[in-house]
Amino acid sequence: MSSLIAQTRFSVLDRSRTREGHTNAEALRDTVGLARELEGLGYRRFWVSEHHGVPGVAGSAPTVLAAAVASATRTIRVGTGGVMLPNHQPLVVAEQFGVLESLFPGRIDMGLGRSVGFTDGVRRALGRDKDDAEDFGAQLEELLGWFRGTSPTGVHARPAEGLTVPAFVLAMGEGAAVAARAGLPMVIGDLRNREKMQRGIDHYRTHFQPSLWAPEPYVVISGTIAVAATPEQARRLLIPEAWSMAYSRTHGTFPPLPPAERVEGLAMSEKERGLYEAGLAGHIAGTEEQVAHELETVLKETGAQEVLVTTSTYDRAALVDSYRRLARLASAGPTG
Repeated sequence: MSSLIAQTRFSVLDRSRTREGHTNAEALRDTVGLARELEGLGYRRFWVSEHHGVPGVAGSAPTVLAAAVASATRTIRVGTGGVMLPNHQPLVVAEQFGVLESLFPGRIDMGLGRSVGFTDGVRRALGRDKDDAEDFGAQLEELLGWFRGTSPTGVHARPAEGLTVPAFVLAMGEGAAVAARAGLPMVIGDLRNREKMQRGIDHYRTHFQPSLWAPEPYVVISGTIAVAATPEQARRLLIPEAWSMAYSRTHGTFPPLPPAERVEGLAMSEKERGLYEAGLAGHIAGTEEQVAHELETVLKETGAQEVLVTTSTYDRAALVDSYRRLARLASAGPTG
């Protein structure tokens, strides 16, 4: 009998993280190359993200990057995790996804989030305000309307109108309620806060309203998963991102990923050390057997139909190896 893991879809969100000693261009090309690798491993979808003015992230234009990924692949679904709708006019977003779907029919996903720029400077540059996130539900309704041709303006979104691009809501905070009201699939994280994640899932399922886009709830859980030959090697995969997060919390800027060995030799303040250790905790990491056990547990708890893996690290070879081991798990079920 197939295991719960074997019945679950596995997908990947790559944030195009920059690495110390490497350029933004390399980070973007690495993203495209990773998509090709993951397509060969049988992953369901490959998503890219939107960040503005962040030294550690090269991915600032997700629909442009999605076009490059889709051009370099043949079968894997390609999308965004996500386009931050408050940063954009819904008409323009509809047009962009209409172009993507027209060029790569049946392969495009429209993952949508409600975040605005992380800093005051970025928000000013975008012409946005923190409060714009509060209008996410209305912005989402307008966006979906462009695909159905129901805009009261009399304008038609070409080539989006009449196309069906699967839409997903990235549920942070109010996102679960918005996804339920809109009748859309929901992506929720992260694995480090299982109780909060479960509350969001429960609310979503309880309040879900069937729609043209989804007849029933569809839950995608997201988070970091690291698989390696030993627990120690899996933990090393987590080190660069954990340090970058700790640095951003103490210095106000999110830096490129450093090699794990450099982080291990750093002197940290007590606050930095605490944030760093917290950043290493709560993820699913270990050998294939350990990860299989943990995945079985979280899938039973959440009833999720899909897992969106968001792992970032400095060592690209180790990252690909982790995804290869996870793909083997997903196709074979748990070991032991």
